Amino acid sequence: MSTPRHDRLVDSLCSAEAAADGGTMASLHSRLVDQAAAEGLLDVAYRTLDSTLGSLLLAATPAGLLRVAYPSEGHDRVLADLAARVSPRLLHAPARLDVAAREIEEYLARRRRHFDVTLDLQLAHGFRRVVLAHLREIDYGATASYKAVAAAAGRPKAVRAVGTACATNPVPIVVPCHRVLRSDGTLGGYAGGIEAKRGLLALESAIERPATRELGSPTPPTGEILTES
Repeated sequence: MSTPRHDRLVDSLCSAEAAADGGTMASLHSRLVDQAAAEGLLDVAYRTLDSTLGSLLLAATPAGLLRVAYPSEGHDRVLADLAARVSPRLLHAPARLDVAAREIEEYLARRRRHFDVTLDLQLAHGFRRVVLAHLREIDYGATASYKAVAAAAGRPKAVRAVGTACATNPVPIVVPCHRVLRSDGTLGGYAGGIEAKRGLLALESAIERPATRELGSPTPPTGEILTES
């Protein structure tokens, strides 16, 4: 729950923004965000990112990127869920998500194949957390079936559980659940919608694909940046 000190800080932020405009308001907001962080009152920072997939909500804790949410998920609902499940000490602090935003932009511009941003996967538990680890082993431009991911995760019969883990992936795009298809090659579901899933797969197939790799084999070096020719 929030503390009196946190509530006073939020009240100060609201009062300052009500009395200011333009650059002054932005400067006040930035100082108050820094003050909240310095006093240990900023548990979750968030921002939005305009993209070809619509407005994405990004949220992070000091431990790493916590959430990537599509417009279809409802940003207000996602923020309310984070306040309930993680902490109500949540503020709009775009600068604290600059690295994540830049990497997603590079990926969507076909200039990045792997993400370096640190993740906070506290929203995933048990087998779902295990599945997320295996999703990160699926190479850019490649796909795997739900059945193959279940086998790689050590539970070959848990195909539906893999589907649930993909559907509840808190950081889609960065943890590539869009690369998981049904055994017959059809797309299956996706939190961002089928068109978003199809779009991401099409984006990754637009450049030369890496050789197919079995799940569980060594992952190639991360952070590869591709320059435009």
